[in-house]
Amino acid sequence: MTEMLSATPENIARAAQVIHNGGLVAFPTETVYGLGADALNVQAVARIFAAKERPAADPLIVHLSGMEQIGSVARTIPPIAEKLAKTFWPGPLTLILPKQPAVPDAVTSGLDTVAVRVPDHPVALELIRVANRPIAAPSANRFGHTSPTTAYHVWDDLRGRVDIILDGGETSVGVESTVLDISTSPPRILRPGGITREMLEAVIGAVTVLRQQRTIEEGLPSPGLLKKHYAPHSEMVLFVGENARETLIEETRAAHKAGKRVGVLALDEDMEILKTTGAVVYRLGSDESSIARRLYAGMRWLDRQGVDVILCRSLSESGLGLAILDRLVRAASRVVT
Repeated sequence: MTEMLSATPENIARAAQVIHNGGLVAFPTETVYGLGADALNVQAVARIFAAKERPAADPLIVHLSGMEQIGSVARTIPPIAEKLAKTFWPGPLTLILPKQPAVPDAVTSGLDTVAVRVPDHPVALELIRVANRPIAAPSANRFGHTSPTTAYHVWDDLRGRVDIILDGGETSVGVESTVLDISTSPPRILRPGGITREMLEAVIGAVTVLRQQRTIEEGLPSPGLLKKHYAPHSEMVLFVGENARETLIEETRAAHKAGKRVGVLALDEDMEILKTTGAVVYRLGSDESSIARRLYAGMRWLDRQGVDVILCRSLSESGLGLAILDRLVRAASRVVT
């Protein structure tokens, strides 16, 4: 049976004991809710994969309470990693480092590297501190489904599959952490996220971005690289290119006239005209931080409205827009240029 508990000190202590006992705890981070287990307990890690129905080839991120724990999971910490950690931790940046032998292969999908970060959320940090263990935690949802940004999203996906859900309210960033491979020169973003390319380059110079998508069979050096991921249950169509806004409006009207129940993830500037199309409209906001924070909640809300199709349009690839576009592309059933 799953318990959903407010994130009081007493309940965090209960959850930490569950981690110690090899159980599963869903908890808030600043990005999305994570599904946590003791990263050094192979049986507990196996429960994560079973609860999510996650392929074993998709590695996990290990969450730490601070740099003092990094030696328990990483074999070496290059100077560039120390510089990045000093600047961005706690925060939504995941670093790929050589792993300690104590980290089970299940965590890293057999790789000799481990993905680590220090989350910027008081509940997450206190849970890790009280448990006194590194916690492996992918997003707390069924594999491939839209990531959870509230405890109720976790309940919808994983009730009966986890021991405790700690309710810490809505997450503040809303998209997953940036994953950075520092073994290459220049360093390479494997998954864009809450720490932008521009922020990284201000600290360490040039950074590249991995543009290709992967399949399980091709191997995954990082979570978040699959071609199809973060997807709502409804069909989702993404419009990109110079005429994306006009195409979105035209296709919304056409789909409504064809008898479809249409949902739209809408920017503020499109709200007024979309209200005339007959669509069910979810407002994302106008700035990138609002759009990122509301994106997954919008997909889930439109699913609950029973729409036949969700339509949306692309954003700029600068700043946080790169992470938002990455999630939209992977969530979409079709991308229309």
